[in-house]
Amino acid sequence: MLNRRHTLAGLLGPAALFGLDGAAAPARAQSAALGSREKIRVTKIETFVLKNSWVFVKISTDTGITGWGEMLKDDAKACAAGALEVGDYLIGQDPTRVVHHWQAIHRGAFYRGGPIKTAISSGIDQALWDITGKVYNLPVHRLMGGPTRDRCRVYGQPNMANGVNAMKIILRDGKDRAATKYNEGDKYISEVTERFAALRKKMGPGVDIGVEFHGAVQPTTAIRLMAALEPYNPWFYEEVVQALNVDVMAELAAKTRVPLATGERIFTKWGFKEILEKKAAMILQPDVCYAGGITELKIIAGMAEAYYAPIAPHNPQGPCSLAASLQIAASIPNFLIQERGDNEYSDLLAKPLPPIVNGYRPLLTEPGLGITIDENKLKAQVGEPRPYLPQFDADDGSVVDW
Repeated sequence: MLNRRHTLAGLLGPAALFGLDGAAAPARAQSAALGSREKIRVTKIETFVLKNSWVFVKISTDTGITGWGEMLKDDAKACAAGALEVGDYLIGQDPTRVVHHWQAIHRGAFYRGGPIKTAISSGIDQALWDITGKVYNLPVHRLMGGPTRDRCRVYGQPNMANGVNAMKIILRDGKDRAATKYNEGDKYISEVTERFAALRKKMGPGVDIGVEFHGAVQPTTAIRLMAALEPYNPWFYEEVVQALNVDVMAELAAKTRVPLATGERIFTKWGFKEILEKKAAMILQPDVCYAGGITELKIIAGMAEAYYAPIAPHNPQGPCSLAASLQIAASIPNFLIQERGDNEYSDLLAKPLPPIVNGYRPLLTEPGLGITIDENKLKAQVGEPRPYLPQFDADDGSVVDW
């Protein structure tokens, strides 16, 4: 078994590997169910960091069945290294004890939660569910008591051909500047409002338009923008402020008729508990790649249901992220819509996704996550991840959020 120093050294290359030497894997179709007496054990964990900063994890077993997952795209190398260290625990284990492994990985650490640790758990969790579905020859949503619906609504680029009729925009003025000042002036507020009003007129009432604040707008500006945009019927306001101070978000939520949405920077059930209890948002947007994986998102959705809050999974990433989110959508009652559900990922998949019809993506019904990663296509994109660098105010050089 590789030691930690060897693991980190492996990150100098574009792909990293953690495995049992000489673990033979008999040939087996990925979707073939195991016999009731057969055992299955994890033999290898590999991670792949792509040039676009997406991080994939692949888990192999002694039966030849493999599972794939994705992790946080920020701090890509740290996530890749951390996933390999999970091999100290996971290699040799039965991969189908998914919830047990989630608990062991999370509670086995002295320091729990946070973006990197939870992202590692998320990617591992997706891959284990992928394997488990293939073991039982079922899609993940069937293992979770679904389906709860026949198809999943998606948003992205409005498109008459496939019927997508929901979108999200980031607020900018006529010079393409985001709201970076602590209290933007009347000119900025007016320009942003006029641009949104024009978009609303162009799209008409048949297109739902969410407004992305991206946690980059200060409350003093956010409250003014929220009031100015409200007459033009935004579908939701997303991340009006950072979720680090939930009380401030709750205050803003109480001052508008437009539902607040948040969740892409919130981790595990404990993070979402405060959002729900303080009524800081009515729409939750957990990310399956760093809120805790499929296991945790199912729990978060259950918590949200008690508050009549729908789930709109966050997804700025790759095909495992979308597939895992759609499996959750197919197994919960309070799903609203899937972000970037119109992405096709033909550059990473061996088989195309079922096509969108009338704005809805059909359920993914093949075993596991319901997708097939083309490993050759993926490896061709492995490389140094693009950096996420600090942003600065063009006027005075101070650091701004983005």
